[in-house]
Amino acid sequence: MYLPPGKVLAFAHRGGAYHPEIEGLENTLAAFRHAAALGYDYLETDVHVTADGVLLAFHDDVLDRVTDQRGAVRELTLAEVRRARIGGREQVPTLVELLDAFPTARFNIDLKAEEAVDALAVLVRERDLWDRLLVASFSRKRIRRFRALTEGRVPTAADPWQIAVYRLSPSVRLARRVAGGGFAAFQVPHRRGRLTVTTPGFVRRAHAAGHQVHVWTIDDPAEMTALLERGVDGIFTDRTDLLKDVLQGRGQWWSAQGGTS
Repeated sequence: MYLPPGKVLAFAHRGGAYHPEIEGLENTLAAFRHAAALGYDYLETDVHVTADGVLLAFHDDVLDRVTDQRGAVRELTLAEVRRARIGGREQVPTLVELLDAFPTARFNIDLKAEEAVDALAVLVRERDLWDRLLVASFSRKRIRRFRALTEGRVPTAADPWQIAVYRLSPSVRLARRVAGGGFAAFQVPHRRGRLTVTTPGFVRRAHAAGHQVHVWTIDDPAEMTALLERGVDGIFTDRTDLLKDVLQGRGQWWSAQGGTS
């Protein structure tokens, strides 16, 4: 996760799901092309696996919410999923299609299914993706298994237990000892119910331990600004336009495609 001094990683969450120009087209090639055209180098997607073992770039475990078809992804073949249309026109992309369509982009991958762990580890080896991905999961079991399968060579986000330890620990020394290592970044919500997760103390402890802090999913400019003032290293957003405006206004926007412009 290369980050020039003073800059912030901008993650296009599901391609920028709520940008007015592409709303209703989340996690489609059209959405990711739109984000890339804005200068986003870091693209976020979830992954599931079809019945015939193909990794899909798709958030839900069923097609029902965002497509014109129904059914659980894990029970459908790729050919069956291909019949579905997002927003009435876009197919559900495979992860390989995204990787090929955006060869210079880096991807933040959320393992949303057990079957995705082994499938992604195999793809990493086949495609030599060791440095193009940052992998996360809400499941401690999944992320630990992925780390083992890839021998710790792929950057991963902290698991829920590690996040809790750093959030609640009174010192970075204790947090390191209890949580262990093996991860590159914390990827956390700003708040969880009434609890503020991304506190100034949490950010300080994370940085003292050498870890970046990425916050999801922030679509309000005032909240973006508050988190940036707190020193976070990255923000996931569905409003790619608003985050870019905020970062440019603060001189913190950075894109490998065009530097700080």
